[in-house]
Amino acid sequence: MTDVAPSSTPEEITELSKQYDTPLGLAHTTMQALKDRIKQHYDLASDYYLSLWGEHIHHGYWASDEAKKSLPKEEAQIALIRLLLDISSVGEGSRVLDVGCGIGGTSRYLASQLGCAVTGITISTKQVEIAKRLTKAEASKETPDAEEDAEGFFKLGKGKVKFIELDAEKMSEFFAGDEGAFDAVWISEALSHFPNKALFFQNAFKVLKPGGKLALADWFKAEGLSEKEFADDIKPIEDGMLLPPLCTQNEYVKLATDAGLQVHGGPKDISKDVAQTWDISWSLIQNPSLWAFALSQGRDGIAFLQSFRAMRRGYANGHFRYAVIAFKK
Repeated sequence: MTDVAPSSTPEEITELSKQYDTPLGLAHTTMQALKDRIKQHYDLASDYYLSLWGEHIHHGYWASDEAKKSLPKEEAQIALIRLLLDISSVGEGSRVLDVGCGIGGTSRYLASQLGCAVTGITISTKQVEIAKRLTKAEASKETPDAEEDAEGFFKLGKGKVKFIELDAEKMSEFFAGDEGAFDAVWISEALSHFPNKALFFQNAFKVLKPGGKLALADWFKAEGLSEKEFADDIKPIEDGMLLPPLCTQNEYVKLATDAGLQVHGGPKDISKDVAQTWDISWSLIQNPSLWAFALSQGRDGIAFLQSFRAMRRGYANGHFRYAVIAFKK
């Protein structure tokens, strides 16, 4: 796959390039270069995500041994949403900003099940297209030929939802007229993609109402890893998943509190209860058409699928972690 990043001047080269240098030669010299690669990945791969994994492009949560044996992945994904709702206390009828909304599965759930007014944002043009298509189809079950209202919302149940193509780093300026207007910011498995995580927490603080909640689920590296443990179990994940250097859970807490937020719940480490996601994923990607697609995308595509094996190994060794955390303004 051709890198779509613009050429960089020496002044634009960041510390990111020194930290993020993959064995496949996919180094990202600037934050913009990394964001361009992420956008291109999701523009190309989102139809495959939908066909293989469904509308919720995030981990499943199996909270018991019995659940691990019997709970289908679709229900486990909903269970993860419910867990994050519980820990964050995001309530019915909330105005929610869903950051890194993917193809809109969680946004639609919050609107239809809790009556929330949800604005989903993603950097991917393709994801917005898919999200709108799926949302219109769901809305049409209630109202034939459903269309967006003047503000771009589709009505779902007692709630409503709309989707915007937007770089999350620009969300506070985009919603400048709505500063302090959201009851909740929701971000699930997206912040790990952001080069400037401190800026995200600062922006979340700006768009939240006083007392508003930040509900967060994400991937982390364990504390105190040796160089070998990092190289074996974390670096392949960063490389394949197009991630800047992963943080620990405590580093997220510090970034959030530095931005003025308070811990409301967690961190709750649920690594053992979500790891089954990658056993299922590994079985799903044995589909020959997906490997053909990956090969057509060159190094990035192959590294992405190979990272699934690294995910399983990282969880098994305890070096790769998953947690839900809630913050309050």
